[in-house]
Amino acid sequence: MRQTDKSPEAPDTFNVTGDSVTFPRGFRASGVRCGIKRSGKLDLAIIASDEPATVAGVLTTNQVRAACVDINRQRIAQGTAQAIVVNSGNANAFTGSQGHKDAVELCTLTESALNLPTHSALGASTGIIGELLPMQNVRAGIQEAAAQLSEDGGLKAAEAIMTTDLVMKHQSVEVAVSAGTVRIGAIAKGSGMIEPNMATMFCFLTTDASIGADALQALLKTAVDHSFNSLTVDGDTSTNDMVLMLANGASGVAIGDEDLGRFGSALTWLCQDMAKAIARDGEGATKLVEVRVAGAVSSEDARRAAKTIANSPLVKTALFGEDPNWGRVVAAAGRSGAKVSQDRLDLAVNGEALVLNGEPVRLADETRRELLDTDTVTIDLNLNLGSGQATVWTCDFSYDYIKINAEYHT
Repeated sequence: MRQTDKSPEAPDTFNVTGDSVTFPRGFRASGVRCGIKRSGKLDLAIIASDEPATVAGVLTTNQVRAACVDINRQRIAQGTAQAIVVNSGNANAFTGSQGHKDAVELCTLTESALNLPTHSALGASTGIIGELLPMQNVRAGIQEAAAQLSEDGGLKAAEAIMTTDLVMKHQSVEVAVSAGTVRIGAIAKGSGMIEPNMATMFCFLTTDASIGADALQALLKTAVDHSFNSLTVDGDTSTNDMVLMLANGASGVAIGDEDLGRFGSALTWLCQDMAKAIARDGEGATKLVEVRVAGAVSSEDARRAAKTIANSPLVKTALFGEDPNWGRVVAAAGRSGAKVSQDRLDLAVNGEALVLNGEPVRLADETRRELLDTDTVTIDLNLNLGSGQATVWTCDFSYDYIKINAEYHT
């Protein structure tokens, strides 16, 4: 299989540094094992700011949701926070009143261990739904994680939030703005149960820029709309999906109105990089797939068509089998609810035209065999009906996806 460049091209307006949430100044992190996971792997992380930080967040729209989602929504509304505590291996979702008490205690214990103000910690849990957290283990884990916080702990935190992920997901950028240079860092997790619709994926972001809560929330929502809300692995929206961001101002550089575009572009790129990493690491995935729809009557129609193609089991299994069965792609677009005129559409896969003006293009056998022999696939569908466009990232479906999810609980 041909290997392709796994890093999206970054604009010239910022530098990509490959670090994590501790790259921005004034942040520390840690990851420990406290016995939530049967595997004995790291399962609890803390990200902490040295000073109170502006906070923003985008949370799952699933009506069945974990207690941490509701708690975070209330605390984000306050405008400031100072820490995020995350456990993996147990979602603490649909666990009733006890689960809510445990979610609150998770935050309270973190605040106490770090000597932080009340209600200044946010919480997140991921893993199996419907089981209570082993709080005795969690209490000990929080104390240990608090003691191990360091400026080099970002990768430990990235490892500790993983569930079925095969690889850690982390990245950071440095952005020059009018008053100086600021940094943004990220860690993420996600592999299955992925179609955030935000509003089992997490992304935690930090920045040492000084920025108001309203501006940060607006920029984060835009970034999420163009990244995680354009991501699907299997069409399932988790009970716990969230993106949280802390801005502590430790750089001493404020983001003025003239800097919002540049800062927002870097933030969006960073979120897109994390979204693509999640799609590439989809459970059992062998290919990162980018579906690009253009020429739709509206951006909503383009998104509708792209999401339907990306979620089609028939499309995803054909990609795994490296079968250029393009009929499945146009059929998915046709049933998406988007306006489609079959005699006007164009379709290309990995730059190779398969349909032009509604007419199939006959490929040589060798070209057909090699077309999908790559770890990254682009599907370009032009409906030629308007100016609407959208991009969605997904992955293929392999035998391992079934195996992983059939045996997830056991």
